[in-house]
Amino acid sequence: MRILPVFIPHSGCRHDCVFCDQRRVSLVADPPEPEQIAGLIEQGRQHGKLDEVAFYGGSFTALPLPSQRAYLQAVQPFLADGSVGAIRLSTRPDAVDESIVAMLLDSGVSTVELGCQSFSDPVLQAAGRGHSARDNIEAAQLLRANGFRLGLQLMPGLPLADRGEALFSLNEALNLAPDFLRVYPTLVVAGTELAKRWQRSDYRPLDLDEAVELCADIETACRQRQVPVIRYGLQANDALDSDAVVAGPYHPAFGQLVRSQLWRRVLLRVLQQGGEMVQVHPADLSDALGHRRNNLQLLRGETGKFSISGSHEVARGNLFINNRSFRMESLVGNGAMAE
Repeated sequence: MRILPVFIPHSGCRHDCVFCDQRRVSLVADPPEPEQIAGLIEQGRQHGKLDEVAFYGGSFTALPLPSQRAYLQAVQPFLADGSVGAIRLSTRPDAVDESIVAMLLDSGVSTVELGCQSFSDPVLQAAGRGHSARDNIEAAQLLRANGFRLGLQLMPGLPLADRGEALFSLNEALNLAPDFLRVYPTLVVAGTELAKRWQRSDYRPLDLDEAVELCADIETACRQRQVPVIRYGLQANDALDSDAVVAGPYHPAFGQLVRSQLWRRVLLRVLQQGGEMVQVHPADLSDALGHRRNNLQLLRGETGKFSISGSHEVARGNLFINNRSFRMESLVGNGAMAE
């Protein structure tokens, strides 16, 4: 899918969340004006049709209505000529109502991502979000009832949160039948209120190992519910790789760490049940081998001869062991391997 991202950092945001500095995270200092959108699309479609124009980084439906209409109107000629397929945007749960939904539908918006972050009211309050868990639920239900593709964003590790909160919020999110999730373990970004709390020892973020383990549990639950997580962790950039993140579980390959941890759990189950030669789809091979091949090193340390190879004969997310094919999900829980 070809998506043209348009970053509008902090635009429409009604509150200063304790963790947030969208300008530093996105490396976009100021949002483009609506008059600039056509030029961005012209540049983006030089190599073919754009499936979506996506407005990220702010609370789109909390912008003043004239600004919302101006941004959406700028995309209309490209929707009409077929060079753009649809519009995607992200917003706050408390900035969605029936009149907003009607405008989005009339303007070609097909996907809305809600920054829920948590389904715990004390956690949302401690994070300065300014909305409630009920707002999350009502906005998601309204969007789903009107036929939008629904994405939900969660942030494990916020102030007052723990593992139990993360799994509770995940379950609440999955019960809303989203089309996809994004999971962003909380980072301490320089200059934010959260950084001040961390410096005073009033906040402790998840460490990298804790976040990877927790997100592997989240990935397991999502696979079992057939809801994809399309991103774990913030997109790496020069600022995040240098001095923007002062604490917390940042890693430029965080998503691979999560997937590799899940594969490690699966492959250890295979080893426990006597398997030593595993084939996976080539697209899964890097994750199965592990970050810097650490899964393979661990497994070979147990047997001396464990092997993992790629084969196009194996479906994505499956393993071929001893002339039998297994779904990855069947090897995550307890019990014998099930085909």
